[in-house]
Amino acid sequence: MHHGTQPVPGRPSPAAGAAGASLGGPPAYRVFPRAEWAELRANTPLSLSDEDIAGLRGLTEQLSLKEVADVFLPLSRLLNLQVAAARGLGVVQDTFLGRPVVPPPYIIGIAGSVAVGKSTFARVLQAILARWPDHPKVELITTDGFLYPTAVLEERGLMGRKGFPESYDLRRMIAFLSAVKAGAPEVAAPVYSHLTYDIIPGKQQMVRRPDILIFEGLNVLQPSAGAPLLASDFFDFSVYVDAEERHIAEWYIQRFLLLQRTAFQKPTSYFHRYKDLPEQEAIAVAQNIWRQINLVNLHENIQPTRERARLVLHKSANHSVDEIWLRRM
Repeated sequence: MHHGTQPVPGRPSPAAGAAGASLGGPPAYRVFPRAEWAELRANTPLSLSDEDIAGLRGLTEQLSLKEVADVFLPLSRLLNLQVAAARGLGVVQDTFLGRPVVPPPYIIGIAGSVAVGKSTFARVLQAILARWPDHPKVELITTDGFLYPTAVLEERGLMGRKGFPESYDLRRMIAFLSAVKAGAPEVAAPVYSHLTYDIIPGKQQMVRRPDILIFEGLNVLQPSAGAPLLASDFFDFSVYVDAEERHIAEWYIQRFLLLQRTAFQKPTSYFHRYKDLPEQEAIAVAQNIWRQINLVNLHENIQPTRERARLVLHKSANHSVDEIWLRRM
């Protein structure tokens, strides 16, 4: 399994600075160590309890209230200000056009590797933003629902490229985002099952004019050659969840082993065939999937989009955020 710490754009190699020094960032970003970022919370109240956090954390993450207070509350304050500013601009345009003021949903895109913690981040952000008094209706949609069904992927020889840009129904994804942004009363999104590893036939998640829509997935910041519209064209704000490759690989393997003991045991699981593998064999399978599919996708498609994000959250080995990049306006 690849455990290298190759330098990536915007990050010096490990030898470039003293241990504990800031990882640095591209000139387009202001870089905040966690403690400095935490101070930007100002007087934003902590609206989640330990019980709330327990219900939101991921399979292998130990999310704490301190993490929420230090990282999420400053971000929620920033987003609350951003939403208010966007609504102000909407009022200007509606006034100019002489039509009733109807603020469009504020859309936040969340990108990052498999196993980096995007889903947990999105769920916690949704819970916090929904507790602000002026935008209580916050919807969360994942791009998994816009994957082509397994039958289509098999027909096109793309099962080994699942999660790569070509495995998504981009036309349907763009149509969904366009309708939500246009204020359509009700927009349907398809639903994906991680258990069966496929789209659930006939099942839909309905989105009804939310104040905020969080749109989370591997490639939401992906540019597409020749496409007239990109998913990111509809985003008002975007976040990239980042970590060192070796840490993400370890988290992926930990998650695979945990799922082997739980979800994989169900006969309906796509990965049921792995349920009884000895631990070392299961680790080898997880390493192989990571190396052949997820690491390739990270290198080719996901990581190159990092610097298209407005905010980059960098995580340390224990899943806690240690540095935040905020794009300069």
